[in-house]
Amino acid sequence: MKTINRLVTILGLGAALSIAATAEAVTPMVEEAAKLDVKNVCDVKANGLEKVLAVAEKYNPEAVKLGVEFKRLGIRNSVYIKGLKEAIKAKKPEVTLHYKSKGKEKKKTFKTDYAAWRACTFAVRSLQQVKEAQKTYRMAIPGDGYKF
Repeated sequence: MKTINRLVTILGLGAALSIAATAEAVTPMVEEAAKLDVKNVCDVKANGLEKVLAVAEKYNPEAVKLGVEFKRLGIRNSVYIKGLKEAIKAKKPEVTLHYKSKGKEKKKTFKTDYAAWRACTFAVRSLQQVKEAQKTYRMAIPGDGYKF
C-alpha cells in the first residue's frame, strides 16, 4: 500500500510540475520583449537615461513575476532600477546600490550610464531568454530529432 501511495504521489507531483511548466505560457510582454534589439533599446547615448530607465521599469516586473529576474554581482535588477531612479532624481553622476550579501549590508557604486544600460539589458534579456528557452529546451530532449 505504501508503494502505491508513493507512486501516486510521485506521478501526481510529476503531472503538477509538467502542467506548471506548460502553464508558464509566453505572455504578450515576453513576446514583445523577444522582438526588441537590446543594443538599440538600451543605448543610453542614443536614447537618454530616462527612456532607458522606462524600458527597464516596463519589463522587469514581468521578469520578477515569472521568477527570472537577473541577479549579477549579488545585486538584483530591481535594486539597479531603484538606485538609478534615486540618482536621476538627485542628478548624481554615480549610482550607489545598497544590497545584502551573505547577511551583510554592502554597497557598490556604478556610473549612471552603466547602471542604466545594465538595468535595461537585464530586464529585456531575462524575458527574451524565457522565449528562447522554449525552443532550445525542446531541441535538447533526446529522441526529439535533435542531432548532437
